[in-house]
Amino acid sequence: MSNTKSAEKAKRQSIKKRHYNLFWKEKVRILGKSIKKALQTAPKNADILNKELTALQKTLDKAAKNRAIHKNKANRIKSKFAKMVSADAKDSKSKTNSKIKTSKKPKSS
Repeated sequence: MSNTKSAEKAKRQSIKKRHYNLFWKEKVRILGKSIKKALQTAPKNADILNKELTALQKTLDKAAKNRAIHKNKANRIKSKFAKMVSADAKDSKSKTNSKIKTSKKPKSS
């Protein structure tokens, strides 16, 4: 039980801020999970991954703007997921190229 009116008000404010911050953090966590899940599935669609990455970046920017998370943390998370998506894209391109190279028949002389 609070002793003063100002302490009661501070408690109300902190509860509101906590819910607001948890909202943004939960949103970021869900989008991060969806990207990780999309990376683990076998038929990887680059368009879907890029859309999810854009949505995550947008959410992180908004969360940082509203001070739910620090701007440097938002940048670290964006960088981490961008690296994951680009590494996956390079990996899938190299697999495609290797399939094309191996499927060619040698020239007969």
